[in-house]
Amino acid sequence: MVDHKIKHVTINATARMNAVQAPIIPFVGRLVNDNPGTINLGQGIVDYPPPAAVKEAINRCLDEPLNHRYQWVDGIPALTSIIGQKLASENSIAPSSQRATVVTAGSNMGFLQAMLAITDPGDEVIILSPYYFNHEMAIRIADATPVIVETDENHHPVYDNIAAAVTAKTRAVVTVSPNNPTGALYSREMLTAINMLCRNKGIYHINDEAYEYFVYDGAEHFSPASIKNSADHTLSLFSLSKTYGMASWRIGYMLLPAHLVAAVRKVQDTNLICAPVISQHAAVAALKCGRNFCAPHIARLAATRLAIINQLQQYREQISYAKPHGAFYFLIKADQSLAMLPLTQRLIEQHRVAAIPGSTFGIEDGCYFRVAYGALSPAEISEGIKRLAAGVKGA
Repeated sequence: MVDHKIKHVTINATARMNAVQAPIIPFVGRLVNDNPGTINLGQGIVDYPPPAAVKEAINRCLDEPLNHRYQWVDGIPALTSIIGQKLASENSIAPSSQRATVVTAGSNMGFLQAMLAITDPGDEVIILSPYYFNHEMAIRIADATPVIVETDENHHPVYDNIAAAVTAKTRAVVTVSPNNPTGALYSREMLTAINMLCRNKGIYHINDEAYEYFVYDGAEHFSPASIKNSADHTLSLFSLSKTYGMASWRIGYMLLPAHLVAAVRKVQDTNLICAPVISQHAAVAALKCGRNFCAPHIARLAATRLAIINQLQQYREQISYAKPHGAFYFLIKADQSLAMLPLTQRLIEQHRVAAIPGSTFGIEDGCYFRVAYGALSPAEISEGIKRLAAGVKGA
């Protein structure tokens, strides 16, 4: 006789996925939406739209029937060609048969694909604390182990710490410069030393360059892939989200050793097939506008950064920080013993200001927040910092 009773069986996500931290941005976003009037200093985007040429390119794209079909896994030729020109002229990375370019749906996708291509379960990947949280999440999703290495008091890499962390299981060292969440800009000398360490140890150096144009005080961005004999072990990640105000378009690209292309193609073809073709045509138009389009926007952000530095002088008793030279972030330390996540909620609900808690970036010692200044007006930022200072003082 058939038993028709309904049995309740508990089904859970894997232990691997349970070990991945929950994304903080949606959590903060929901709190902001539930508390009208909140100034959101947590949003890591810019406030300017893409170049006008993007709209014209989209209209042309829509008129071509072939653009509504799948395209090359690696990216449309028009885009990969202009990327090659940009890398040569701006990043001093000469074309080479040892390297390849793959267009991705943002640099986050590029990083996850790199993890799936270079790691096996149990392998280790070195990331620097404070780390970009999506990198740590991607390493765990790939069933690898993030090895977190501390930086110095200014959030710059410490070579000896990195070298000491390399083991037989290490597959890569990850750097982010200019840095998210700290705004630190790593020196040419340090990035070269890390790259050479990776070469000597037979591991990969992955450098995230999403904020390459956002540098201040006469500083210069440096791409490790421009180093001689770096092609076989260096991966570089780029994005149009910040530089060209195209966050929602989900378009970026990765420069990688040619021997990894077959593996990355497998991941991309399974996950995406190809980056959205309409976004690729938009990217061609944006890259043709080039750095000249971005320059006035970055100059304005530079002025906002100086205004924040001056304003923070008023709150030295409550807030300290290491001066950032890149990106559009300040990582501030609050004179506060309350746990960061409850304080984040209190700041939103009681003081109507949002920032991203440092615990998301792997900080466990002290009370830190990432403050972003790319998406708001100077007046909004000033008021937001005023509220933040009052909130941490009164908590």
